[in-house]
Amino acid sequence: MGDGAGFACLLDAFPAYRYGIEIDAFRAEQAAIRGIETVHADALEVRCPPDSLSLVYLNPPYDFEVGRTDNQRLELVFLEHTYRWLKRTGVLVFVIPQPRLKSCARMLAEHFTDLSVYRLTDPASVQYKQIAILAARRKRHQHLRDSALLDSARRLETLAMKSDLEALSDAPQSLYVIPASGPVVLNHTGIPLDEIEDLLLSSAAYRQASRVLLSKARDIRGRPLTPLHGGHVGLLCTAGMLNGVFGEGEDRHIAHWRSVKFTDHWEEEEEDGARILHDRQRFSHELTLVFANGKTQILTHEKKENE
Repeated sequence: MGDGAGFACLLDAFPAYRYGIEIDAFRAEQAAIRGIETVHADALEVRCPPDSLSLVYLNPPYDFEVGRTDNQRLELVFLEHTYRWLKRTGVLVFVIPQPRLKSCARMLAEHFTDLSVYRLTDPASVQYKQIAILAARRKRHQHLRDSALLDSARRLETLAMKSDLEALSDAPQSLYVIPASGPVVLNHTGIPLDEIEDLLLSSAAYRQASRVLLSKARDIRGRPLTPLHGGHVGLLCTAGMLNGVFGEGEDRHIAHWRSVKFTDHWEEEEEDGARILHDRQRFSHELTLVFANGKTQILTHEKKENE
């Protein structure tokens, strides 16, 4: 749901029970400020009574599942998980990238009617090729024949590749009647990860494990007995002993050193025309800088092309 701005705009000036699900804590707080009763959770871990919502605004993550095998697109997974929450004839507003309509076509055609697909024209929407799918959930005994279902799914698959989709405008082109509904309760069946994270530091088990797993930052002070050579400084850098905050004003920055492995590639050509490919691996230093003005820079032994 994000920060709830889009959902709140849909319901602006209309009395309604407003519920939302958002996995990011900050955006969940923003949605709550907009008057949306927000559950801070993964939507796939939330349960809602079936046939209970009048309208579902669904804007899922644009990614694949993360599993060992058979990972599906999350657009389809979220649609399959939430469409049953809608009342019969309830309205779905489904915002996804246009190419992902193909994987959702069969489910949309089977469970929804009055399907309309529009192209979104906001610059951010154009960047992700977003479309809005408007539809009403089919009535319980309103089933399509196999041939009609196949034709409807194919039409949606064709729209997934169409370059000149009609843009969504302010003038209503289709009328969807939203059925009335009462209050519902969204139940989060997962683990409250943010709450656990806050309580973790007071856990006795965590304190015992942290002694083994987490090394404490050491504050080393003093003056070397002899002048440091370049190799000595390099060892101190990659050991993290020269990390810190340096500079003043616009030059104030955070410095972080680390050791990085590089691979050099080069070719040699023998007298008989044979080519020999060489690879050599070596370690060098990398310095990451973050300046007060937001600028970042990564320095290595390699010279930048534009320098």
